[in-house]
Amino acid sequence: MTDPITTQSTTARTIDESRRTFLKSGSAALAGGMAVTSLTALSPSVYASGSDILRVGLIGAGGRGTGAASQALHADTKTELVAVADAFPETAVRSIERLKADKSIVGQIKVADDHVFGGLNGYKQVVEMVDVVLLATPPGFRPMHFRAAVDAGKHVFTEKPMATDPVGVQSVFESVAISKEKNLAVLAGFCWRYEFQKKALFERVLDGEIGDVRAVYGTYLTSPVKPMPPVSTRPEGMSDIEWMVRNWYNFTWLSGDGLVEQACHTVDWIAWAMGDRPPASVTAVGGRQLPAHGGNIFDHIELNFVWDNDARGFLSQRQIPGCHNENLCTILGTTGTGKIGRRGSTINDLTGKETWKYDGPKRDMYQQEHDEFFASIRSGNHINDGDRMVNSTMMAIMGRMAGYTGKEVTWEMAMNSKLSLVPDVSNGWDSKVEFRPTALPGVTPFV
Repeated sequence: MTDPITTQSTTARTIDESRRTFLKSGSAALAGGMAVTSLTALSPSVYASGSDILRVGLIGAGGRGTGAASQALHADTKTELVAVADAFPETAVRSIERLKADKSIVGQIKVADDHVFGGLNGYKQVVEMVDVVLLATPPGFRPMHFRAAVDAGKHVFTEKPMATDPVGVQSVFESVAISKEKNLAVLAGFCWRYEFQKKALFERVLDGEIGDVRAVYGTYLTSPVKPMPPVSTRPEGMSDIEWMVRNWYNFTWLSGDGLVEQACHTVDWIAWAMGDRPPASVTAVGGRQLPAHGGNIFDHIELNFVWDNDARGFLSQRQIPGCHNENLCTILGTTGTGKIGRRGSTINDLTGKETWKYDGPKRDMYQQEHDEFFASIRSGNHINDGDRMVNSTMMAIMGRMAGYTGKEVTWEMAMNSKLSLVPDVSNGWDSKVEFRPTALPGVTPFV
């Protein structure tokens, strides 16, 4: 049941054969009974109410969602924000107020009071009202929201990651197939792919400037993003699911954990350097060093990906305060080294001599990706990041599963896994949710 605001209470390369088979069969099944919606059948210049206005809806109105809405409105002067949903309606109201404070877009904010929705099912109303959907809730909800949007024929910006468990990834695979059948634009929140410096480096790497890529090492070492508050602060009578959603980062089903929710950017760098080919397998070492205070995510993990040609990908992730912070990437090739480092994007030869350094234009990557997204919608030549975004998400999830279970996890194991962490939330705040304890490598089973 949806709570209105008045109530009280979120061009990849071809991938491996199993995935190609899945998408091929899924697309064939979908094509038989699928009608292209009126939006995609229209001329690119005709949208809402016969005009050239693109109606935008925001689902998940926290900081990242508010930022995405701002970037969408700045990307195209003929966009209007017309509907907002968030689990907590006061968050939606604050988001709208923040957006209205920007005088350059205030005229594009057309959210009526009855177009603001709270609760866990308000996304349904937003999807019905708009042409473009921005998805920025906790990622456990992403597969459900993404499916609703593409089923309705809407263009979608979806924040990373795209799921928190393998069953969610499988759902997103299917949704990507639907989006292609309907010729929808899909923009992924892996924003580094649209950042000029990173794009220039990876283009050179993939063109062979450092020879064959043999190994990639990436780091994502930070403090906790949203520390778990003491259980003693939980209000009396608050349901388990509301407590978890309010502290979503600390529960694996909602965030995926620090690796899947944050360090997936570094996983995406590794995937990018490897041509978006899925790895053969991964092993991992990780755990929880500091008390979880009722949460269940690891605070550190290290991954070792292996590809069929014996190339390697390594990642070090940590979210512990008072430690060294770093977010870098080194790509080792047979004739040189590419780096995302403190000096920007560079390439060195095998002697360590710098042979290239990016010195071109710089632009906010968040804005750039939305500029390209909306330009593609207007032109009819739609961006669709679906394949690579799901590939990177699954790589992060399989790495977490390897760390949580202590097992070597192959791509096939991950793709066929039946692990489903996300509960049925159709009953809103009365939905039942299972609490899973923090994983114990060697004890927690692979499912």
